[in-house]
Amino acid sequence: MTRKHVNLGLAPHKRDLPQKTCVSCGKPFSWRRKWARDWDRVKVCSDRCRAAGPTDVTNPGLRGHRNEPPA
Repeated sequence: MTRKHVNLGLAPHKRDLPQKTCVSCGKPFSWRRKWARDWDRVKVCSDRCRAAGPTDVTNPGLRGHRNEPPA
C-alpha cells in the first residue's frame, strides 16, 4: 500500500529533520514546525516530560516513559 502525500513532496521527510534527545526521558525527538522559532531552546519532547523535569537518563534498568526506577 502506498502512502498518500498531502504536501505533494514539498516538505522534507521526517528522517531529514534535525533531532535532539529529551533531557527528561532520553528519547530522540524531531523538529516540529511549531518549534521553528524556539528550536534552540527546546529541551523536552512533550508536555509530560516538561512537567516531570530532567532525570538521570544514563541509569540502565529504568522503566517507563520517564525512566522511573523499577518498583
